[in-house]
Amino acid sequence: MIGLPPFAQNFILHWGEMGTKWGINRTVAQIHALLFISEEPLNAEGICNRLGVARSNVSNSLKELQNWGIVNVVHLPGDRRDHFESVKDVYELFRIIATERKRREIDPTLRNLRKSADEAGEPNNPADAYAKGQLEDLLGFFEMISDFYEKMDRMPTKSAVKIFRMGDKIAKTLGVITK
Repeated sequence: MIGLPPFAQNFILHWGEMGTKWGINRTVAQIHALLFISEEPLNAEGICNRLGVARSNVSNSLKELQNWGIVNVVHLPGDRRDHFESVKDVYELFRIIATERKRREIDPTLRNLRKSADEAGEPNNPADAYAKGQLEDLLGFFEMISDFYEKMDRMPTKSAVKIFRMGDKIAKTLGVITK
């Protein structure tokens, strides 16, 4: 990683590793990390040079990041090339990623669970009844998570942050934790 201080290299490498654990291509995650910590928008050539990644890989990765909605094209005066910048606000970034993950992962799972539970009908034997009960429990959980997400997403960011910061106080009030 050319011209980047060790702390930036460490972050970019770590973000790439985390990306692979989240099901994101390593290079996509590394490019996002570079853009996130870059003060100025970067063009594709600059990204290639800093990360030592092939131009075709950078182009495909930038398209993926734009599809997620976390990287935008920026045009700079006097430069005909496209430049790219990441969403900088960490709360907005989290909201965008959460929305996209819900759309790609939770929503299809909800549809499948509903369909599977409906198809189960009225089971004729205990094993099928148990399986249907498990599906319905899982469906209930996913519906609860989806509903929670929808409520949080409608809140202004400041309110959502306050709620997250109140987590321990809420848990203590409910008697869930005693510290």
